[in-house]
Amino acid sequence: MKRKLLGVLLSTTMVAGVIAGCGGNNAAPATEAPAEEASTEDAAEAPAETTEEATEDAAESTEEATAEVAADEGKVLNIYAWNEEFKSRLTDHYKGYEEVDATHGKIGDVDVVWNITPSENNAYQNNLDETLLKQDSAAADEKIDLFLVEADYALKYVDTDYTMPMADLGITDADLADQYSYTQAIVTDSNGKLKGSSWQACSAGLIYNRDAAKEVLGTDDPDEVQAAVADWDKYVETAKAAEEKGYTMCSVNDTYRTYSNNVSGKWVQDGKLVIDDNLMNWINDSKELVDAKAENTYDLWGDDWAKGKTPDGKIFCYFGPAWFFNFCLDADQDGTIANNGGWGYCVGPQSYYWGGTWICAATGTDNASLVKDIILTMTTDKDVLKEIAQADADCVNSKTVLAELAADDSGNLALLGGQNPYKQLAEGAEKVDLSNLSAYDQGCNESFQNAAKNYFEGNATLDEALDMFKKAVVEKYPEVTAD
Repeated sequence: MKRKLLGVLLSTTMVAGVIAGCGGNNAAPATEAPAEEASTEDAAEAPAETTEEATEDAAESTEEATAEVAADEGKVLNIYAWNEEFKSRLTDHYKGYEEVDATHGKIGDVDVVWNITPSENNAYQNNLDETLLKQDSAAADEKIDLFLVEADYALKYVDTDYTMPMADLGITDADLADQYSYTQAIVTDSNGKLKGSSWQACSAGLIYNRDAAKEVLGTDDPDEVQAAVADWDKYVETAKAAEEKGYTMCSVNDTYRTYSNNVSGKWVQDGKLVIDDNLMNWINDSKELVDAKAENTYDLWGDDWAKGKTPDGKIFCYFGPAWFFNFCLDADQDGTIANNGGWGYCVGPQSYYWGGTWICAATGTDNASLVKDIILTMTTDKDVLKEIAQADADCVNSKTVLAELAADDSGNLALLGGQNPYKQLAEGAEKVDLSNLSAYDQGCNESFQNAAKNYFEGNATLDEALDMFKKAVVEKYPEVTAD
């Protein structure tokens, strides 16, 4: 497969030197050089007709190699994911995809098999890891062809040989030039190779209950609401005012990523665990608001947390990116705030991003051409990206498309009462700073929030909670020290 794939990627069949294979220690043999090479002078003296014929022959050889690969490509495309999001995107927006049943589809004569394992208790990553370890020895139709990753653990896979560089698929910098740079930084390995692509740009903000804003602030205008939550001091004031009107601002867990995305350094520095000042600000602000009954400690996605989707939940706001609109607010259910167009959007106290989904090509895929086409179509085709934005209320990874959506009514969202959020979302995507991203983020963030909850709920002192956190991190990452 690797030698055939090589034929697709090369612009000519006359190549000297060794080209590294896509799988770790495996390497594709160098293309054999002719026994007698023509000198530079001979080439310069060659008749124009002969040169043209050689060029045509080389082009024909490349076309034949490409055709051979297409003919020999695998008949099963295995996709690994943790939920139905990408499946729905492919089903709705990739021309030629036909759904067979909940776990199978067809693209031409290729069977598409969806292996979807929920993320709870790390089940998705555990399943993906176990399968990738068998990738080299697996039968062709059982190999993973593409899989999805999130920002919190992308580097875990990007910095291995299990992911193919986009360049090895024939995807160029020019193909991806309209994307936001941070979405590429997340999936760039330590050698500078880009190993994934996303259709999303997940800048995020504050999603507020318009009726609550009218009661608390006297207005639901996005600019006025933004002024009331423009920094954390103003946010705390507004949260206490909301409590006086019978509203809870939100859960402490809703605000966490806004703080954690604006830290000054990485979790682990020179092998030592470092708790950033901005994370201590989150603890102090949250404790003040929990004690004032202006925020709660509900876990994200839980039943109590979800009550805020309806008017009776008496929640002032949620924090989230555009995927939150579509997947978390239940706009298609009668009686929800979203179904009545009752949410508004503003940037909030600090710009931040949350999540996103990246498509990675698995090393060893026998469907390289199809994987390439899926990635290009779903993450770079402007018509498809605009369809996704308008049909799924998503913030897509295209500066051009977001500018178009922000410029007219095509970006208005019914669940936001007709508000167009794309100007703010696009501006937020430009501000995302990933300089402090690290492979420790998922474990440290989860452990920090779990420990802090004990403090917020009065089950531990602050020092005890911080000690719990440090112990959890050292157990998870033995190479890390915590003073």
